[in-house]
Amino acid sequence: MEDIEWIGHASFLLRIKGKNVYIDPFKLDSVRDHADIILVTHPHFDHFDVESIRKVADKNTLVFVPKEIVDKVPVGKATGVEPNKKYSALGIEFRTVPAYNVVKERLDKHPRQNDWVGYIINVNGKLLYHPGDTDFIEEMKGLKVDIALLPMSGTYTMDVNQAIDAAKAIEAAQYIPMHYKMVLGKDGSRKAEKLFKEKVSKAVFLEEVQEAKYSF
Repeated sequence: MEDIEWIGHASFLLRIKGKNVYIDPFKLDSVRDHADIILVTHPHFDHFDVESIRKVADKNTLVFVPKEIVDKVPVGKATGVEPNKKYSALGIEFRTVPAYNVVKERLDKHPRQNDWVGYIINVNGKLLYHPGDTDFIEEMKGLKVDIALLPMSGTYTMDVNQAIDAAKAIEAAQYIPMHYKMVLGKDGSRKAEKLFKEKVSKAVFLEEVQEAKYSF
């Protein structure tokens, strides 16, 4: 998957049409490639990391964020986004989808009314779904993409069992877990990976470019 690098946590670097597109850059260390486009799903510190944005962006970087944090983008040209909209930047097409919690004990973590987002991006002819921080929600049912990135940490997002249910509801060629190692730790991550692999036939596990610090 030369077009997709899992930096770590929910942070990815996509290489599209010769451009570098970051999603939720967080704690960037070894990855310092210049950002042409940055997509942010929501304002939480592990997704909207101002210092990481400063490391890779310049005045020409196009930064897409939920509307409430447009004025907090430290560098670049900021655009506010909302769910269920289509966008285009530097010839790259993407659209937003809702991201929110439905499980009772975490309804306050990512409320639906906040209008936070996930993204579906055209990566050199393949559709990649980055759902942001979310539970398994209605909008996932019947979704058709080539690659589905799925958080499975529990606590803030769907857990591994819900991620498995989401994979069954989404039509994709590959299902890639994310957003779990820093929350579950080494042992918990191994158990989650084992279960996901057993239940999802098209599961793919990427290696992190930056190894997770198990202290989230």
